[in-house]
Amino acid sequence: MKNSEELREIVREKYAEIAVADASENKSCCTPACCTDGNKNSMADSYADVKGYEPIADLGLGCGLPTEFAAIKPGDTVVDLGSGAGNDCFVARAETGEKGKVIGIDMTPEMIKRARKNVATLGYMNVEFRLGELENIPVPSAEANVVVSNCVLNLVPDKQKAFEEIFRILKPGGHFSISDVVLTGPLPDSLKKVAELYAGCVSGAIPKSEYLSIIEAVGFTKVTIQKAKPIELPEEFLVSYLSEEEMNLVRTSKPGIESISVYAEKPL
Repeated sequence: MKNSEELREIVREKYAEIAVADASENKSCCTPACCTDGNKNSMADSYADVKGYEPIADLGLGCGLPTEFAAIKPGDTVVDLGSGAGNDCFVARAETGEKGKVIGIDMTPEMIKRARKNVATLGYMNVEFRLGELENIPVPSAEANVVVSNCVLNLVPDKQKAFEEIFRILKPGGHFSISDVVLTGPLPDSLKKVAELYAGCVSGAIPKSEYLSIIEAVGFTKVTIQKAKPIELPEEFLVSYLSEEEMNLVRTSKPGIESISVYAEKPL
C-alpha cells in the first residue's frame, strides 16, 4: 500500500504528462482517449454549448459540469480546485463577470504553466492560477463565495483535510458544487493497483456514503446530489493493464462506479 505522498506523486507525474501533451495523446481514463462522447457511460461531459467555454483549456479531464449547478452570481469570487488548464475557471468567469474573480488551484507546475499561458492568450485580467495542494489551499480564509471542482477530490489522499480547507476558504453562506467519482459497489484490488487508473479518477474513489459523510462531518449543510450517472470502465482500456484472470474478476464483480455532482453550503 502506497502512502499519501507516493500517491500524490503518481497523480502529479501523470497530470504533468497530460499538461505538456496534446489532448489526442492523453491516456488518462478521464480524457478523450477512452471517455469520448462515443463511449457508453462516458465520464467527461461536453462543454460545447456552455457559456464561457474555451476549447484551448479543455483537456477532457472532468467527470461532470460543476459550474452548471454552482449558482455563480455576478461579482462572486470563485475558486476552482484542480483547475488544470483552466477550463472550469473560464466558464466560471463568464458567470461572475468582470467585477468578479476566479482563482484556479493546481498542484502540478506544468498545469499551472499551461493555464497561465491560456489566460494570457485570452487576455482575461480577473482569472489567476496558483500552485498548491488541496489539503493546504493557498487562499485566505472566508475568501470565496463559491468553490467548484471537477473530478479532482477523489485523487486527494486526505479527503477530510481537503473538505476542511474548502470550508475554511468559503465565506459564511458560501457554497460548493463539486463533480467527482465515487463507488457504489466493491472495487477489485486489481484495479486499485493500477496507477494509471488512480490518476484517471477511478481507484482513488471512496464509497459514496463515506464521501457524503465527510462533507457533513466537516460542518456543511444542505448536502445535495445534483446529478449522478453510472460509469463503466471501457474494456479496451482495461485489457492493456489487467491479466485475463483480473479481467474476469472485473466482469463478474461489476464494480459500482458513479459520477456525481454534489452541492453543500457553509452555514452563516
